[in-house]
Amino acid sequence: MQARRVTPILNVSNIVESFAWFEKLGWTKGWDWGDPPTFGGVCSGDCEIFLCENGQGGRGRADIKMTFGPSGDDGADKGVWMSIWVDDVDAEYRHCVEQGLEVTWPPTDEPWNVREMHVRHPDGHVFRISQSLEEG
Repeated sequence: MQARRVTPILNVSNIVESFAWFEKLGWTKGWDWGDPPTFGGVCSGDCEIFLCENGQGGRGRADIKMTFGPSGDDGADKGVWMSIWVDDVDAEYRHCVEQGLEVTWPPTDEPWNVREMHVRHPDGHVFRISQSLEEG
């Protein structure tokens, strides 16, 4: 197989609210399908994520506030985890806080040479927003 592109599909409980959540994250609504819409996509640059209301995968938000660390649990949420690579994690962190998004792990230099933070979608999908600490 030679894949040309991968597009994750997230099961969401409310597609309209999910479009709004992704807009707060800095993504844009690319399209929707149905009347009322039950499927659609959000975009950031060349990246796209499909959203499907009440289908195509699982979801489930944990009550635990942290996804890492001694009081966290990286297996509690039942949604999808994805890494989003950016140039400046700290700028993204400030943006997420300003937008009132749930940050479940603050920007941290990890031993695997990545600075990352986590932000959780209301349906339990977790985004690891990361930047490499390696020069080059």
